[in-house]
Amino acid sequence: MSSVGINRATGRPLADWEHVKQSIAVILTTALGTRVMRRDFGSRLMSLIDAPTNDRVILAAYSAIAEAIERQELRYRLDAVTIAEASADGAITFNLSGTYYPRGHLGDFSEGSARLAEITI
Repeated sequence: MSSVGINRATGRPLADWEHVKQSIAVILTTALGTRVMRRDFGSRLMSLIDAPTNDRVILAAYSAIAEAIERQELRYRLDAVTIAEASADGAITFNLSGTYYPRGHLGDFSEGSARLAEITI
């Protein structure tokens, strides 16, 4: 087991890849500057809420996702972002594909495996 945390919904222990998926979701759904003592935590993605779903905004969302994950989640190296679904109520589901490094937060990138994450905003 490389990393352990707490499931936000159940309060039960959460480990490894499931912990990383939760971490990515928290990073992407936290607006930059909103965490006291961690002003650099989060992503620019929340600033795009209510923006029109056009090519420019979609590109900005991809960029915000990539930037935030690269800066804050060392256990995951993002390779691609695609839109899986965009609903009429404004929710967008992003598919993230990349490599999960169980010990990446410790600087060990020797063992990696391809992983997909699905995040709905």
